[in-house]
Amino acid sequence: MKIKSVSLLVFLFCLTIMVSCESSPTESNIDYPIAPVDFTQVKLNEGFWKDWVETVHDETIPFAFQKCEETGRIDNFIFAGGIKEGKFQGNYGFNDSDLYKIMEGAAYALLIEEDPELAAYLDTLVYYVSEAQEEDGYLYTAWTLKANDYIDFSCCTYSEEGQWIETQNSSHEFYNVGHMYEAAVAHYQATGSRTFLDVALKNADLIYDVCITQGNNYVPGHQEIEIGLVKLYRISGDERYLQLAKHLLDIRADVLDVEYSQAHLPVTEQSEAVGHAVRANYMYSAMADVAALTGDSAYLEAIGRIWDNVAEKKLSITGGVGASRHGEAYGENYDLPNHPYNETCAAIANVYWNHRMFLLHGDSKYMDILERSLYNGVISGLSLDGTLFFYPNTLQHDGEAKFNQGVNGRSPWFNCSCCPSNLSRFVPSVASYAYASKGDDIYVNLFMNSEVSVETPGGELIISQHSAYPWEGSIELDFQNVEAVRADLHIRIPGWAQNTPVPSDLFRFTDEQQAQHVLQVNGEAVEIALVKGYAVLQGEWKRGDRITLELPMEDRVIVAHKDVSAKTGLLAVQYGPLVYCAEQIDNNVDVLEARIGADSRFESQFNPGLLGGINMLKGEEINLIPYYAWANREVGKMNVWFNRIN
Repeated sequence: MKIKSVSLLVFLFCLTIMVSCESSPTESNIDYPIAPVDFTQVKLNEGFWKDWVETVHDETIPFAFQKCEETGRIDNFIFAGGIKEGKFQGNYGFNDSDLYKIMEGAAYALLIEEDPELAAYLDTLVYYVSEAQEEDGYLYTAWTLKANDYIDFSCCTYSEEGQWIETQNSSHEFYNVGHMYEAAVAHYQATGSRTFLDVALKNADLIYDVCITQGNNYVPGHQEIEIGLVKLYRISGDERYLQLAKHLLDIRADVLDVEYSQAHLPVTEQSEAVGHAVRANYMYSAMADVAALTGDSAYLEAIGRIWDNVAEKKLSITGGVGASRHGEAYGENYDLPNHPYNETCAAIANVYWNHRMFLLHGDSKYMDILERSLYNGVISGLSLDGTLFFYPNTLQHDGEAKFNQGVNGRSPWFNCSCCPSNLSRFVPSVASYAYASKGDDIYVNLFMNSEVSVETPGGELIISQHSAYPWEGSIELDFQNVEAVRADLHIRIPGWAQNTPVPSDLFRFTDEQQAQHVLQVNGEAVEIALVKGYAVLQGEWKRGDRITLELPMEDRVIVAHKDVSAKTGLLAVQYGPLVYCAEQIDNNVDVLEARIGADSRFESQFNPGLLGGINMLKGEEINLIPYYAWANREVGKMNVWFNRIN
């Protein structure tokens, strides 16, 4: 895999999924205290995450585009632009957003590796989108094609009185263009072409005029535009977009007063995660952006309270959120059923939110939840071949495929395909979460076999990370820069390696950790004094220097908080960052009836030919595989939480 060169402008504005930078266009220069190292500065080498990124590039993105062709999602833009005649295809006005998300993922893929065929295809799609935009900047194919005249939009009706009237309910006009903004920024940074970006800016100017200049109190029922507006603000320096993002958040409760859409209280007065989980986590992410860029302490305090609520009472063992099947929503405190909804998109949004919280506070507890969601709640939604998907992510399955009609219980697409398209854009930029910096403070957050270049006040720091994580706990950091560079290395010691599965008492290990993490510098052991969960090493680093970290990879049994009634008498198993499950195909006993003890032990065996190469855990009664890898062989029973023997 080769890194494509990009312009200075790209690095100035720091392309990531959330596009956070050390500086912003504002005169006050307020921004996140910590900046992520852009994935274009990280080269993934052979291993776990390179395999996933290449699968999405080679299989998922082309497959998703093919599905957009087959289902009329692309035709809708062609018809709306008058290139050909036709009626709106599909049942949802938010189908536009699926194409935007896949286009965003394609742009990220181009930033990693040159692909002329993909680039040409993307240019064609940009042309279709630009033609579908109306003269004043409005862009919503269902409206332009008058879909209500011939389709019953039970989910996405909008008023014939005019545009925007129903955006706060179900039209998703603002939601769609939010994803369009993100895709347009990514396309500009990947290609240098303004064709897509100009479409986005024209639309944002229209919405600013409608909402701010004209004073119409329109807000999105489904949050997302706020994140996109912040990205437009960063790339353009136009403060109107940041102003509009904050405005849409500030007036939510005045317009909606609906808990499902997190509008039951002003956003700064909220303390509990409620309602539709994807909408919620997108909103909390946007609030973090606004807090960072405006210095609004009320926003900061609110998302801090809400984060505590999720970490302490509403997080699944897999890092999934939105456990309630009623409205894909956060449920009541401690309501964590064994058949949760846990939408894939909600887990992705949980990564976005927790990454922003880390950038604000520099505390590893946010990365602990991010990692848990990443390895368990996110990639579980994608099959190993990259073409089958889960929308919800249950923790127990009875062996029937009825919950997802497809292959092995997974589906090749959905009528509402937000999850496949979201995975298409998320995975290519996953390396953005591995490293971060603040002056000469360098953070190593995730363990990926990789090479990274980080600019510091003292010069360029080049690090090669060697790791077989998550299968092994040995991590080596070799420095490649010839000239010595002074830097304080903040190396994350995961909570699970400190006997704490999550940063709360929601889950705990049933036994004491047998081994301890060990840190060495140039072969000599050093004492670890943790600062916010990080081992901090100060010094000057140059070629030949090596830091090694040994994390205790052990099978650990987990029990839930006593108030989680659905988990009474049940236990789960974790190995390193991975939650494990039992599939019937690997076991002679009924996995739904299997029993383990608080002191049960499992033997770890790496099998390179099984499920892309995994550590299988073999126990006296049951054998376990990583949860993310289930439903890749045959439809069968699966279980995460087992009956307790003692």
